[in-house]
Amino acid sequence: MLFSYRAKSKTGEIVENVLDASDRFALSRDLRSRGFTPLSVTEKNQGLSAKFSVFSSSLFSRIKLSEQILFTKNLSGMLKAGLPLSRALLVLKKQTKNPKLNTILTSFTTDINGGETFSAALAKFPEVFSKLFVSMIRAGEESGNLANALTDIGINLEKSNALTKRIKGALIYPGIIMSAMIVIGVLLFAFVVPTLANTFKSLGATLPWSTELIIFLGNFFSHNLILSFVIIFGAALCIYLLARAKFMGKYVDFFILKIPVVGTLTKELNTARTARTMSSLLFSGVSIIRAVEITEDVVQNIYFKKVLEQAKAAIEKGSPFSQAFEENTNLYPIMMSEMVQVGEETGKLSDMLLQIALFYEEEVENKTKNMSTIIEPVLMLFIGAGVGFFAISMISPLYTILGSIN
Repeated sequence: MLFSYRAKSKTGEIVENVLDASDRFALSRDLRSRGFTPLSVTEKNQGLSAKFSVFSSSLFSRIKLSEQILFTKNLSGMLKAGLPLSRALLVLKKQTKNPKLNTILTSFTTDINGGETFSAALAKFPEVFSKLFVSMIRAGEESGNLANALTDIGINLEKSNALTKRIKGALIYPGIIMSAMIVIGVLLFAFVVPTLANTFKSLGATLPWSTELIIFLGNFFSHNLILSFVIIFGAALCIYLLARAKFMGKYVDFFILKIPVVGTLTKELNTARTARTMSSLLFSGVSIIRAVEITEDVVQNIYFKKVLEQAKAAIEKGSPFSQAFEENTNLYPIMMSEMVQVGEETGKLSDMLLQIALFYEEEVENKTKNMSTIIEPVLMLFIGAGVGFFAISMISPLYTILGSIN
């Protein structure tokens, strides 16, 4: 059951929030155990409209990565200016227009006023704040450098967001071209091919298999135009869902690594993410084993995750961290193992990892900028092959007819 309450904190601040509890007495006991004095506890109306409101709020309201970046920067700035954490969170709560973030900030304020740590409050929302985020905050709290930890998180999120945007931006162009080709192709088959088919039929021409195939498709599309688009959309959706299915993960990741250009880009992208995440965590004071565990969640490709599992096992046995990278140069470039080895020998592992991250982030940026020039000729060849096949299939019967006339 949901209850809205008003309570007074130890500092005299009035807090309002909505929480789930078995009954109002259980909620009151929970508030008192956290140092609050309940002023009022009211059961929320859970009628159809209220339930729909909660559902729609959770469905349509989400916290974007850009909002997380802004949150960390603003909170870091206020902490550096000398504001207490609870006061800084209250200021952010008043400023935000996102209902979900507003609810989360209210929960943060309640938890911190009740004596919980900020990292513990963050850990209650794993769908919003990653393990990397929580671990760096916890390390910042333990070292007394929470503001600096927030600054580092903001930089880390910005770099990750920039890399993701570059990859998505590079894929937009071929995606639009392929979608336009499919739509134009279906319309061409539906409206042009049947007319040519009637001409061939009236002339009694002998048709090659390629022409018969095109005529068959043209007749199907012309009689089932809407169904054709539904089938194409459904097929694309099935492929997308199948590719995201857990059991298909290793096959999809393997296929991506084998695609020319894309495979190299994937390796460099995961190398950059591994290096930056490890560097940030080690610099914040997180143990190397815990840093490797968190980095496993950051990298996307299952084969890179396995390398990090090997690295963790090697460290636990007393072997160097660089060993796993030396044994997997087909995934991580040689520069990764060499720089990590130098970092271990000099005691500057986080600095070496940061240098690796900066290098490969720049490599990914340069390659994604030039990706359109690489993809364009490939698309032209693909389009040319399709148009050529269609043209030859439809023109060859005409030559046969003209030859028989002569």
